[in-house]
This record gives sequence, C-alpha cells and structure tokens, in this order.
Amino acid sequence: MLLKYIPYSKLLTISSLFLIFIALSSIATGPMNITLNDSFNSLAPWSTIETPAHIDLIIHQVRLPRTLLCMLVGAILAISGVVMQGLFRNPLAEPGIIGVSAGAALGAALAIVLFSSIAEQFPFFMNFAAVPIFAFLGGAITTLIVYRLGTSKFGTSITVMLLAGVAISALSGAGIGYLNFIADDQMLRDLSLWSMGSLAGATWPDLMLAAIGLIVLLFLFMKNASGLNALLLGEAEAKHLGINVQSLKKRMIVLSAVGVGITVSLSGMIGFIGLIIPHLGRMIAGPNHKTLLPLSALLGGLLLTCADMFARVAVSPAELPVGIVTAIIGAPFFLYLLFTQRGKL
Repeated sequence: MLLKYIPYSKLLTISSLFLIFIALSSIATGPMNITLNDSFNSLAPWSTIETPAHIDLIIHQVRLPRTLLCMLVGAILAISGVVMQGLFRNPLAEPGIIGVSAGAALGAALAIVLFSSIAEQFPFFMNFAAVPIFAFLGGAITTLIVYRLGTSKFGTSITVMLLAGVAISALSGAGIGYLNFIADDQMLRDLSLWSMGSLAGATWPDLMLAAIGLIVLLFLFMKNASGLNALLLGEAEAKHLGINVQSLKKRMIVLSAVGVGITVSLSGMIGFIGLIIPHLGRMIAGPNHKTLLPLSALLGGLLLTCADMFARVAVSPAELPVGIVTAIIGAPFFLYLLFTQRGKL
C-alpha cells in the first residue's frame, strides 16, 4: 500500500490538486479551443486578465457545470461502490453489475415517459422529484431483491447475486425497450441519449442536487465507517463487536440506492466507476473505510472527468456517450477480477 510511504493527508492533497488540474483541462477541452490560461483567468476572481465574452459564456454556462457534475457523479458512484463491496464483502459487488443501476434506470425511464407531457411546464418537478424518486425506488427495490436472493443463513453468495443481477438487468432492459417502443419522438431521443450515459445537459440545479446528495451520503457513510470495517471481519465477528448488522445493512442498502438513483436521474447509466475505484483506493490507502471513502470520492470524480474529456474528443466534432467510455475501461477490468476471483466463487 502506498499509504506506508505517503502520509494520508498528503495523499488527499495530491489527489485534490490533480483533480483541480484535470478540472481545468476538462473546461479547456471541447470543439472550441480554449487554453488552460483562459480557463484559469475566467474562473479566478482575482485575475486581472479579461477573457473574451463568448469564451466566458461557454466556460460558465456549459463546461464548468458539466465538469463539476462529472466530479460529483463520479464521487457518488465511487463511494456507493465502496459501500456495496464492504457490505457484501466481495470485490465484484458494484451497482451496475448486480442490477441496481438497471433497476434505477427503469424507474427513471418510467418517470420520463409518464410525466413527459408536463416536463416543459414543470421542469423542476421532473428534475428534482419525479425522475430522482422513481430512480431511487427502482434502485432500492432491485437492491433488496438481490440482497434477499443472495443472502442465506450460510452467508452472502456473490455468484447468486451476479446471476440475480443478470436476470434483473434483462427484465429492466425489456421494460426500457417497451417504453422506447411506446415513446414519441421527443421521449425516444431523451431515452436514447440518457440510456447510454451523458453529462452534456448539466445545469446548475443539477449540480445542487448532486452536491447535496454527495455531502449527505459521504457524511452518513463516514458515520457508519466503523461498522463497515467490523463487517469486513464477518457478520458473527461484527455482532460480537456490538454492531447491529441487520440495521447497518438496511441503512447502507437504502443509502446506496439513493446514491445510484441520484446519478441515474442526472446522467443516465454510467457503469463500472463503482467497481474500479474501490479497488484502486484499497491499493493506495488500504481497506479502512475511514480513509477509503474520502479518497475514493476524489478518485471517482477524477476518473469520470477524464472519461468525459475523452468522450468529447474521441470522435470530434461528434461526442461519445460517456457510459460507452466507462464500459470500455471497466469491462476488461471486471473480466480480470472475475479471472482472479474465480477460485473463491
């Protein structure tokens, strides 16, 4: 672990500085050429160098909200992945793989179709009530089903969870396919772009929801970090240490579903962030959730911002959905984990 050689505070500082540099690079990346100096001068309140008005407009209304949303969504997905892997005590647990993201996606797609007729008149209701609530309910129901199927008196079976995730993802895919079939042209465009994951439509209200979600989730996850650490030893050992295991599981399942619901409602389906980042975080800082959660939040924002930058330039002037980029990165990583874990499975 690199923590043996680098103090944790310095590790967080280095990660934060690198994230700031990547954020400035993200603001400068896109069809219109904007330099890092332009990005810095436009954003720094103390800068005396004026940037052209059209560059200021692009930075503050388009690229800055998108970059911040990348960082927030990536952080939420990462800490949700950390908690799920700690909860199920298995490195293959991840919201997308066990079907939670698919269930949340079905809920959000249902909200888009049901309330599309009032979307223009009541955008606040759509963005902050209907879609997030339906996505949360879909994710929560899916999580509970997977947990019930995968848990018995002998413990939690990741094999059963993965198979349940495959089945639920297939059912959710069928449901989304049916909604696509009955949708009109506008709904179909919204659903198609959203189902592949995209951060192109980021707005300041979206950022408010994501920021509040991240702050609340990180606070509550950190509050339960000791319980998650105890759970790594096994349920029986955690009970001996005074942890109410069933209560802890229920809280973590609901909070993880909230996190997935928020990200799905804001950016569509973006997979594998919650699988890759916890492993990277444990390699750097070890399994202690008190140090792993904050570091994973930074690394999650970093990875998704880099993926979004690549999505903007890979097929320029067109743009790849960021969910495709994370899948290209994450699928080989998942196969590698599956190969290394096959004996335990």
